[in-house]
Amino acid sequence: MLAHRTFADALRARPLLFEPVPPALRASPSRAVRYTEQLLGLIRPISRLDALIVPELVDENHEGRPFYRSGDAREFARAVSAAAHREVVVNKVVAHLSDAEAVETWTRETLERTIRHVVLVGGSSRYIPYPGPPVIEANRRCAPLLTPQGGLLGNISIPQRTGEAHRMLAKTKAGASFFTTQIVFDSEPVIKLLREYERRCREAETAPAAVLFSFAPLTEDTDSEFVRWLGADIPERVERSILDGEEAEAGQRSVANARRVWEEVTGAYPPTARSVPIGVNVEQISQRHLSAAVDMLSAFAGVIDLGRPATGAGPAP
Repeated sequence: MLAHRTFADALRARPLLFEPVPPALRASPSRAVRYTEQLLGLIRPISRLDALIVPELVDENHEGRPFYRSGDAREFARAVSAAAHREVVVNKVVAHLSDAEAVETWTRETLERTIRHVVLVGGSSRYIPYPGPPVIEANRRCAPLLTPQGGLLGNISIPQRTGEAHRMLAKTKAGASFFTTQIVFDSEPVIKLLREYERRCREAETAPAAVLFSFAPLTEDTDSEFVRWLGADIPERVERSILDGEEAEAGQRSVANARRVWEEVTGAYPPTARSVPIGVNVEQISQRHLSAAVDMLSAFAGVIDLGRPATGAGPAP
């Protein structure tokens, strides 16, 4: 088994994560096994991969009630972590828990399953009175349980949302060690967010959390509709640059755009000025995007360390 740096070490030196789609809740056992084997076969050769994030796939009706499209993310997470020899992070939508105390119960159960790293997520609408707690309160209940076990707590960041840096600072003070962004397709809101978050952390004398920018490949028009529904912002010029032309090459154009955004961010936010650790999270938005998402992951494995200072750089690709 290859020796890999820990997730904690990775967060300080350009982490590279992959967020696969777990098997559907109603998938047959044989189909779930085939899909998992395919996933593992594709990611095992990528030695630069630091960790996996397993999302909780859940939709909401107009009243905010959840409809789960995947089973317990922790079971899939344990399986792929053991087989891929990588640490794993699980997402949990805390808005759908019964109350604030349920956050602590879920966290203890997660630690019992030997999963130490989590991302806590809020509800999809600020107008719905969810039974579960706001993310900041959930952080305060979860972090004290994770920290003694060496666990790390993360949250979601939305770069284009007004006041996001302020929210991130509050979540950082409440225990967040890292953020994964919504899928990004343009560098301008990302650069603006980094600078504002860095400034607020400096003024508050608070060590900033790592920020992992999420990228995902698009392969057809319905993909852009789906990621917009998820809350991502896709400039029309970027959408057309990816989806116009041969459909078979859309994944490659997605990779080119993601690399452009990453290069623009690292160019505008150089290492000498950086206090916010940054990295990449490659998302697979559906099972049919597995190959395209792994292609993007492989591309980032080859370029993510370019221009990184040698000190604390971690392992080479």
